[in-house]
Amino acid sequence: MGKGGNANDVSGSSENMAAWLLGVNNLKIQPFKLPNLGPNDVRVRMKAVGICGSDVHYLKTMSCGDYQVKEPMVIGHECAGIIEEVGSEVTDLAPGDRVALEPGIGCWRCNRCKEGSYNLCPDMKFFATPPIHGSLANQIVHPATLCFKLPDNVSLEEGAMCEPLSVGVYGCRRTKVGAETTVLIIGAGPIGLVTLLSAKAFGAPRIVVADVDEHRLSVAKSLGAYDVVQVSTNKEDVAVEVEKIKKAMGKDVDVTLDCAGFDKTVSTALGATRNGGKVCLIGMGHCIMTVPLTPAASREVDVLGVFRYKNTWPQCLEFLSSGKIDVKPLITHRFGFTEEEVVEAFETSARGGNAIKVMFNL
Repeated sequence: MGKGGNANDVSGSSENMAAWLLGVNNLKIQPFKLPNLGPNDVRVRMKAVGICGSDVHYLKTMSCGDYQVKEPMVIGHECAGIIEEVGSEVTDLAPGDRVALEPGIGCWRCNRCKEGSYNLCPDMKFFATPPIHGSLANQIVHPATLCFKLPDNVSLEEGAMCEPLSVGVYGCRRTKVGAETTVLIIGAGPIGLVTLLSAKAFGAPRIVVADVDEHRLSVAKSLGAYDVVQVSTNKEDVAVEVEKIKKAMGKDVDVTLDCAGFDKTVSTALGATRNGGKVCLIGMGHCIMTVPLTPAASREVDVLGVFRYKNTWPQCLEFLSSGKIDVKPLITHRFGFTEEEVVEAFETSARGGNAIKVMFNL
């Protein structure tokens, strides 16, 4: 629960429970006390929570990038639910409203927040990013301004999918994908696939997807990729695979969105993108890489970073409500909220295979 706290549980007749990460491969459902409701907060009963790769990483290693889990933490950040109670100053939401939750709370005092780049706030409090608790719980308390009412034709599961979808939408915004943009997406995991759906919604006429996994590529093709290219994990294959990608596209690659983030994938992105094109780094597989930046610089290939997202929920909900994006095929596995099911769900997500998005129905 993004705001943290240790006040008495306010859930009413039954104790509020949550999935706690206690150690490596150690998840338990235990009581989770909520803070008092602030005047601008809402209390939300969680109904749909997805598992993200970062959640799995925390479970397996107790870390993700620079973040270390040093004490028990509630997991989960892709979520939607139903408003149970609103603070005294909340006027645009009411009990019973179905909402999707944006999981990051900026400080709104620093220069980054004031200029609108709140995703870069150095004091960001983000669900399930240590030491902030997450949202895989019966109920949580969250700022009302970060809860977005769902259109009638958008389900709670689709609402929870706004979080990963936001990454793809923001990547397309950063690179200005449009009706005349050819797009290469490297990586056909959940983020690569929502980026494919986003690029389609922004009007990209040709989208090629590259990945090592044949099944994931078949999913990408079924979701509307113009073509797919199966690649290896061997960095020595980059030159040959770049030519395969260019042939598959049939014209210059204007924008490449790397949703994997490894030496080889970034090298492929730089090599495949046309002179004056853009490479957007979405995936964060490796922290330190050796990549051919000088040749890319000499061709004026712009390299852009993406960190999470900003101001994406309204556009995601519009894409979902209008039918421009359908995320339902990505939800491959569903689980309830018993301790046994929580453990099984995380193992299912960690194994990969034919699992894309694993979703809890609470």
